[in-house]
Formats: sequence, C-alpha cells, structure tokens
Amino acid sequence: MLKKGLKPRRLFFTPKKNLATCSPALDPPPSSAPTTEHHNKLCFTLTDRLIRRGVLSLGQQVVRRMIKQSPSVSDAILAVEFAAARGLELDSCGYGVLLRKLVGSGEHRFAEAVYRDYVIARGIIPDSETLNSMVICYCNLGKLEEAMAHFDRLFEVDSFPCKPACNAMLRELCARERVLEAFDYFVRINDVGILMGLWCFNRLIDGLCDKGHVDEAFYMFDTMRERTGLPATIHLYKTLFYGLCRQERVEEAELFVGEMESEGHFIDKMMYTSLIHGYCRGKKMRTAMRVFLRMLKMGCDPDTYTYNTLIHGFVKLGLFDKGWILHNQMSEWGLQPNVVTYHIMIRRYCEEGKVDCALTLLSSMSSFNLTPSVHSYTVLITALYKENRLVEVEELYKKMLDIGVVPDHVLFFTLMQKQPKGHELHLALKILQAIAKNGCNLDLCLLSTSATHSPTQDVEQEIECLLGEIVRRNFALADVAFGIFISALCAAGKTDAALLFMDKMVSLGCRPLLSTYNSLIKCLFQERLVEDAKSLIDLMQENGIVPDLATYLIMVHEHCNHGDLASAFGLLDQMNERGLKPSVAIYDSIIGCLSRRKRILEAENVFKMMLEAGVDPDAIIYVTMISGYSKNRRAIEARQLFDKMIEHGFQPSSHSYTAVISGLVKENMIDKGCSYLSDMLKDGFVPNTVLYTSLINQFLRKGELEFAFRLVDLMDRNQIECDMITCIALVSGVSRNITPVRRRWYHVKSGSARVREILLHLLHQSFVIPRENNLSFPRGSPRKIKYFALNLMQKIKGSSFMPNLYLYNGIISGFCRANMIQDAYNHFELMQTEGVCPNQVTFTILINGHTRFGEIDHAIGLFNKMNADGLAPDGITYNALIKGLCKAGRLLDALSVSHTMHKRGLFPNKSSYEKLLKCLCASHLGVHAFKIFEEMLSHDYVPCWYNCNWLLCILCEEHRWHEAHIVFDVMLKQRKYPDELTKRLLVEACNKKIFMIEENIWV
Repeated sequence: MLKKGLKPRRLFFTPKKNLATCSPALDPPPSSAPTTEHHNKLCFTLTDRLIRRGVLSLGQQVVRRMIKQSPSVSDAILAVEFAAARGLELDSCGYGVLLRKLVGSGEHRFAEAVYRDYVIARGIIPDSETLNSMVICYCNLGKLEEAMAHFDRLFEVDSFPCKPACNAMLRELCARERVLEAFDYFVRINDVGILMGLWCFNRLIDGLCDKGHVDEAFYMFDTMRERTGLPATIHLYKTLFYGLCRQERVEEAELFVGEMESEGHFIDKMMYTSLIHGYCRGKKMRTAMRVFLRMLKMGCDPDTYTYNTLIHGFVKLGLFDKGWILHNQMSEWGLQPNVVTYHIMIRRYCEEGKVDCALTLLSSMSSFNLTPSVHSYTVLITALYKENRLVEVEELYKKMLDIGVVPDHVLFFTLMQKQPKGHELHLALKILQAIAKNGCNLDLCLLSTSATHSPTQDVEQEIECLLGEIVRRNFALADVAFGIFISALCAAGKTDAALLFMDKMVSLGCRPLLSTYNSLIKCLFQERLVEDAKSLIDLMQENGIVPDLATYLIMVHEHCNHGDLASAFGLLDQMNERGLKPSVAIYDSIIGCLSRRKRILEAENVFKMMLEAGVDPDAIIYVTMISGYSKNRRAIEARQLFDKMIEHGFQPSSHSYTAVISGLVKENMIDKGCSYLSDMLKDGFVPNTVLYTSLINQFLRKGELEFAFRLVDLMDRNQIECDMITCIALVSGVSRNITPVRRRWYHVKSGSARVREILLHLLHQSFVIPRENNLSFPRGSPRKIKYFALNLMQKIKGSSFMPNLYLYNGIISGFCRANMIQDAYNHFELMQTEGVCPNQVTFTILINGHTRFGEIDHAIGLFNKMNADGLAPDGITYNALIKGLCKAGRLLDALSVSHTMHKRGLFPNKSSYEKLLKCLCASHLGVHAFKIFEEMLSHDYVPCWYNCNWLLCILCEEHRWHEAHIVFDVMLKQRKYPDELTKRLLVEACNKKIFMIEENIWV
C-alpha cells in the first residue's frame, strides 16, 4: 500500500524504496528489449533537461506520455518514481492517466489508495478521466455509493461518462437488483448520446419487468429499436408480454402479441394460457373463450393447465354448468382431469354451501386413481366447520391421514382457528406427528422414550424431538414443520421461544416460509414491538422473501387496531410503489378504522379509491361501509349502498340488514327500517341478538326507555338470549337516563307510535312459545328509574356473564349519576380485583361524578392518579375537568388545564369553551375572554348569543373598540343582536364616532 508522511517534494516514495515492491500483484519487470530501454532513456534525459531549464509543465507532459505509453504498470510506476525523485509533481491529467492505467490493469485497490492519498489528500480537483476511472474502480470494489457520487459529479462538471464507466455502473446496479435506479442512469446516459450495448437493454428490460416496472421496460425496448435498428429477440418479446400479464394489463399484452407476430414471432401454448388466465381473473370470460378458440384455430393444442384456468374462471363466476362442459371436453381431447381440476370444483361447491356435493366429488377421485391434495381437504374441513359438523371434520381428517396425505401449515391454521385457547401446541404436535408418519415414514412407536406422548413430558420437548427426526429423514418437509411449530408458539403468546426456534431453523439450513414470517410479524405487532417487526421484515427481504398481501394485511390491520392510520396509509403508498395492488381486506381494515373514528368522509374516499384501483368489493366491505354510514348518521347513503350491493349480485346478510335498519331507526326513519326488516324476514333471516341489541341501544339513546324495554320484553318472550353487548347497552342506556331531578321524558307522537307498533309486530315470532317476562320497565318518577337501574345492574352482575371493562364502566356511570359515589368506588375496586384494569373512560366517569356534585378536589385527585398510573388523559377527560373547575369557580386552574391540553395537541370542545368564556366574562376579564373567543372561532365554534352579548358589553365598557367590532361582526353574521344595555353602549360609541354602525342594523 502507499505510505503517507513523505516530504513535500516527493510524489510517492523516497528513491531508496521502489514503488513496484509495495504494490500488490504488479506485472513482472519490464522487458529489457533495446528499443524500450532506449526510448525510456531518451524520455528521462529530455525530462531532466526540461526540469533544469525550469519548464516544468513540459516535463509533466513528457512524464504523462511515458505513463500512458507504458506497456505495463511497472513501467508506469517507474516513470512516476523518476519524476518524484526529481521533485516533479504530477498534475490532475497525470493522475488521470496513472489511475486509468491502474484500473485497466485490475489494480483497483492500488488505484483507490493513490486517489485517496495523492489526489483527494492534496486537494487536486479530479478531471473527467480521473472520475471515469474511479467510477470503474469503485464499482469493481463493490463501493456503489462512492461510484454513484463520482458518476453524478461527471454531469455536474459538464462532462460525460465514458462507455466503460457506464457499463460498470449499470452492471453493478443490476447485480444489486436496483433496476429502477439503473433505469434512471440509463436515461441520463442515453440523453447525452452514449449508445449502450445489447446486454444493457436485455438486462434492464428483464429486471424492470421482474420488478413490475413495465412502462420503463417498454421505454428501454423502444429506445433499443430506435438507436440500434436491430430487431428484438423472442426473449425480449416474451419478457415484456409476461410483464404486462403480471400487471393484469391483459388487453395491452394481447395488442403486443399482434406486434410480435408482425415481426415473424409466434406465441406458444404458455402465452395463450397466460392471456386466458388474465382475462379469467378480470371476469372477462367471453374474451377468454375468444382467445381459447383462436388458440385452437392456430393449431396450438391446450393442456390441462389451460382447461383448469378456464374452468376456474367459470366456476368463480358461479357458471358451474359451463365449467362442467369444459371438464367433459377435456376427456374428449384425451386430457385427464387432474387433482387441480377436482380441487377447483370442490372449492366452488364449498363456497356455495354445497358441502355434500363436494364430498361426493372428493370420493369419486379414487375411481380415477387420483389422491386428493391437502388443499381440497382443507377447503372441505373449513366448510364443515362453518356448518358445525364437527364429527365429520374428525372423520375427514382421519381419512386424509389414512390415505397418506401430508398435512401442511394451511390446514394447521384452519384447525387452530377452531381450537380452544391454549391448545395450539397440542394441535401442532398432532399435525407434526402426521407429517412425520406420512411424509417421513417414521414409526412413532419406535420413539418410546423421546417422542411418544407422556402426560408428564413437556409438549415442546416432544415437538423438538419430532422436528429433529423430520430434518434428518426428509429435509424438504422441515420448512413446513418448523413453520407450524413457530406459528403455534406465536399463537400461544410465546414470542421469545418462537424467535429462538426461528434462529435454530435458519442455522440448520432451513428456509422459513412466508407464513412463518407473517406469524412472527403479527405477534410482534400485537405486542407493540413495531420496530422489531420492521427489522424482521427487512431481514425477510434480505433473504429474498418479498412481503405479500397477507403480510401487508397484518401490518395494516394492527396499525388500524392501534389507531395509527398514518402508518396504515403509508403502507398503502409502499404497496403502490412496489406495484402490489392492495386486497379488498386491506381496504376494509382502513375503512373500518376510519368509520369507528367518525371520519366517514375519508372512509368514503378510500372506498372510491379502491374502486378506481380496480379492486372489486366483496360482501364484507359492503357491510363495513354500510355500518360506517349508519353509525355516522348517514342513513340515506347506507340505504343506497345496500341497494347497490344487491344490484352487484351480493346476497344481503343478517349483518347488512342489521346495519341499515339500525341506521334508519337512529335517524327516526323507522318506517323505512320496517320496510327493510320485512325484506329481511322474507329472505329467511330471523331477528337475532345483534338486531335486537342494535335497536334497543338506539331507542335508549333517544330516551325512549319504555319502548326500549318493550323490545327487551319481546326479545325475552321470543327466547333470544342476551349477550354481553346487550347487557352493556342496557346498563349504559339506563345509566344515561338516571338524574336526581325530574326531567321531561320523550313523548312519542301518535303517527310515530303506529310505526313503532309495526316494528314490534314484525319482530314478534308467534310460533315461539312465550315465557313470563322478568324484566319490565317501571312507569313513574325518576326515583323509580334509579332503583330500576340499580336492580338491573345487580341482576346482570349475578348472571353467568363475566363482567368486562365496558360493563363495569356502565355500572360505575350509573352509580355516579345516582349520586352513589361510594358504590361506584366499590365497583371500581372490585373490577381491579377481578383482573379488569380501568381505562381513561373509567376515570373520566368518576371525575364527572365528582364534578357533578361539586367535589372538585376529588376530581383533581383522580386526574393526578391517572397520570401517575400511566394513563394519559384524553380530550374527554380534560373537558370534564375544565367544566368542573369552571363550575367550582376555579378559573385559573381551568385555564391552566386548557393550556396543558394545547401542549398535548388537544383542544377543549365547544361546551368547555363556553364554560370558560362565561366564567371569564363573569370575572370581567375582557382580554382573556376575547382570546378564548378567538380560539373558538379558529376551531369553527361560534359562541352562544348570551356569551357573545356579555363579552361585547364588557369590551365596550373597557373601551376595547377593535375587539368589540370583531365580536359585533360575528354576531351579525349569525343574525344575533345585542340586548338593550349593549345597544346603548354601542350607540354612545357611535355618537362619539368611535364605533360605526349601519343605520337600522338590528331592525
């Protein structure tokens, strides 16, 4: 290597040290041919003369020419040492020539050392030749970022890269699969007129199509034909064709086929089948059949895969008869339907609920000597679970194992969903034993001490022993076996153990499945270890496994569960950048989260965005959107979407009916709700717990307690059992209506009463034997309502339900409203002894209870306890405390809490602002009151007339005419006019020409 710290006039080394002896793997000593030696002596002599005469620039030119014309690196270094010994430094051109010589000879590390220590260290500005050489050098050393920096610098200095530098840069980028960056560099190179070789076009087009950047690939294709004039190869045509097909741009792919045929190339069976597959995926079966017939006309015989593609397309659209016609046509062509063909038919039968037909088809496969795949069994077991035919599930699973089918991870996930919590590892052991027996021919009885089941033996140790045998006997099954065990550990909440076995799996040389990564990613997200989950995703991609739609669904779903919509939308953008179309389930998660957060307009926009992206909605997302509209008081849109769902061929479910009926009742369109309820009954759906709970909750919120409990009575008579959600709705609804003073109850008009009777009549099931009602709503005073609520809470607590957080919050709220704070605290302590942790809502309920009865110090103590317990108060808690402080006359404390809200990015609601404004006006603090007034306007809150008038009066008394004018204008815009006292103050100001008022402004 080169050494630093030399004297200023020495270029490389002192004369005593030969540069050639310090450089790695240099060429052998220069030839001793007389002509070479003679030429060198002449050059050296000439250089000496020029130096003595002081003509250093000419001496540098001679040395530069010697380096350039040197037959070897050793000769070049000899020339440099000669110049260094005489104190002659190389200029930038000389270094450029030397570096080019070193790079051209493969001495890349030596060239890097020279560049670093003698060009950069001496502040010499590199010329274009130096920059080009270093681009090639850094690319060969694998230092891509440095190479890119020097390549960009060539353009900055108004120079152009040489072709070898362009080749090196593009090769390195392609080798690292950074094809989009390579494409950007290609465009810049092409724009300056440098023509690249065919290898560049082929490599980039392949890479761009593989990564989904088809438009960029076509730019390369057109540029190649324009610049080179050469015809494209069949390989390039196929690459672009399959790239279009993968992007589901089938029409463009078919047009491109026409261009390909015009060049004398013909499409083969696989290309025809790809077109058919694309049209089938797009539900364009007529076009798919047109391509199929053209395929036959061109003499290209279809194979089983072609027929399976068409059959799958027809049965997916419910055109089962046409699928069977193609199935029979296969036999006429001499093609035997295979396992995939039967699986397509079995799957469709199961999706239509015709499980018995699917089982018959499965049995018929044996007559054709076909063994059903594990996928067919998985589909059937899922369908049997849906119909609660559990005995048949066990029989089918046993039959599958008896014929030697090896279970896989998908079957494990299917079975695990129906297993009780805590049985995940036992199920994994059962599946792995079947894999060992059917896939590895392992006799489980031989593992008498280490692998046979023993009540005292740890299940994890048994599984670990089985994994060892599977790895030893059939390494190909080890990936699946390890994946099942790791997924079971994740489901059991043993994340650390799952990660440990992932490391062990990799150390054995096994390649984790994508589903294994997904299980771990989901587990980490659920434990809020987001950064660890992201690191795992990066590791997965480093190992060549690309996240799929299931991976993104897990991430989006977990972000939505935690309210992190910004990250969820970021993942959508990331998917679009990668050319991955989000699934309908991903859109459903985001829309559901937006709806729950009352951001229905954004949810609507996401739904439209999904349709514009060409993603077909399913029944689930329709229900999510209908529910969102209904919960956000947009019943008309819910009805329209419900009708649109039916127009698109989706059968309404009890959930969709419940959502639209609930929304209509919420908006007092009960007659319309009755119409949909009638349709629901005609479609064979019986009113269930979900529908009753939804209706009861809506009428409780309207204050129609008597009618709500008539629904409860009808629910009880129809023998429809209440669930936990019903109990929570009852307790919360009644608690909201508890008040220590007499209040005006909601009176139903005669016309509305008739509609409600129709609703009760539709819900009534006369064929059910009625039973005695034990829960009737009392008529009379609020005191009776209070005792009824207390009895209801005690009755629900004594039921078989295990009270949860929501139920406890409802009970505590009821006691607080009934002015029974001690009972509320008793339940507050009881919930914690039962393992239910209070949340922000619980504390807010208690704070409201104290402030309602003037116990503001207790409320502040609870607020401080929240912070001490790590529960960050939300906006509702802050607003409750502000109102309580204002009510207690502690204005400074209320303003302090408001300021704390601002620092946390929260703001008081309109009611809290009105309380603050009222208290400030009462204290005649006009400046502070006006600031609150301005804050309200900035949040689109207009203060009530009373507070506006009071503030205007104070500002006039304090002669704050500018502020008074602003308040007065706001009042006029709202058509609110001051009272007599404030008018008199304004008229006095007007007479003094301080305040200008239009004539007859409040007439």
